[in-house]
Amino acid sequence: MAYFRSCSYFFACVALWFLSAQAQGQPNGGSFVRIQRNQFVLNGSPFLFNGFNSYWMMHVGVDPAERNKVSEVFRDAAAAGLTICRTWAFSDGGDRALQVSPGVYDERVFQALDFVISEAKRYGIRLILTLANNFKDFGGKQQYVQWAKSAGETINCEDDFYTNARVKTYYKNHIKKVLTRYNTITKIVYQNDPTIMAWELINEPRCQVDYSGKMVHAWVEEMAAYTKSIDNKHLLEIGMEGFYGDSIPEKKQYNPGYQVGTDFITSNLLKNIDFATIHAYPDIWLSGHSEADQTAFATRWMWSHWDDASKILKKPIVITEFGKSDKDSGFSVTSRDMYMSTIYRNIYNFARSGGGTFGGGLVWQLMSGTGMGPYYDGYEIILSQNPSTAGLISRQSNVMSSLSHLLSLTQGVEDDHMKDENTKMGRTGGDS
Repeated sequence: MAYFRSCSYFFACVALWFLSAQAQGQPNGGSFVRIQRNQFVLNGSPFLFNGFNSYWMMHVGVDPAERNKVSEVFRDAAAAGLTICRTWAFSDGGDRALQVSPGVYDERVFQALDFVISEAKRYGIRLILTLANNFKDFGGKQQYVQWAKSAGETINCEDDFYTNARVKTYYKNHIKKVLTRYNTITKIVYQNDPTIMAWELINEPRCQVDYSGKMVHAWVEEMAAYTKSIDNKHLLEIGMEGFYGDSIPEKKQYNPGYQVGTDFITSNLLKNIDFATIHAYPDIWLSGHSEADQTAFATRWMWSHWDDASKILKKPIVITEFGKSDKDSGFSVTSRDMYMSTIYRNIYNFARSGGGTFGGGLVWQLMSGTGMGPYYDGYEIILSQNPSTAGLISRQSNVMSSLSHLLSLTQGVEDDHMKDENTKMGRTGGDS
């Protein structure tokens, strides 16, 4: 009977934790997300999450008449229990450029980013802000090396982005400009704003001239140290997809048959990198394979990196991009929901088994329901128009939130037990 009373009390506590958290509303407050015990924590308690990507927010927000689209997505995301958003804090050259040329910024675009951050805070959502792009979209490596070439530098290829001194100075200047930006709406300097969960160095770094991962690793080491020298309050991650390099050859069996010039293990072991990331696009990486094969690959991919994070890196891990494109052969909303269900189930199971080491996942990508056609890439999800997918996302948010509170309660019990044991040992030692 005592056992059942204990169980009832335990689950009642879990329920109270959950209801209390729901009642608190916006989670941002004044606290930064931290890392303890190889897991994310907020206000000293485990923080697991469900999140999303909306890379387009700053770009769209440049036009004040279109900012309602940003607000709509944050509102709908918050209603679905999503608490993390990953979005771009760069646009280098081209249309609506944030950085028009090296060190020259368009204040209108910066104010759009100010708005994105202020709206995230308003709706209780934290941000992962990406500082550059591997690809030419919104400038990327290509724009940086072109600027250097125009300034008289000898440039051989885009991958000189990682080694050319002038290009690296351009990029460092961008880091400093963004991190020290004074938000004209919130009146908070970015580096002091807990609405920002983390900085991401570059979206999906790749390198064709050195597949071992060593060139990218040297760049990450330098840029991570520089970023932390400016801002040691926020978490920092690289932006990697998870491809293995040469440091542990046997790990390369988990790659989708090729390398991209990164080394997931070596670079994520750096002391200035706080957590690891992976992406999962088996529909692209294993194009032509069956849906069953692609889904099985995604599960192996997630398991391998979770295992690495737990045993080698001893850091949290997040799957920061995953989705299913409506351009895939045989696509249906049902097939997308089934794929997302598998990813979500893996996240939950790994988080539960690993004490929260797997922090959460960010689906690619959420869109507003009006006038977003130019930003569609096949992976777009409009919550108000996709009720089955919206329900799936909401349920994942709920179970991750519940698991957070369960871990908080169980770890609190463990801490109390350790205190009791230490007290007993101290008394024993005092009597001897």
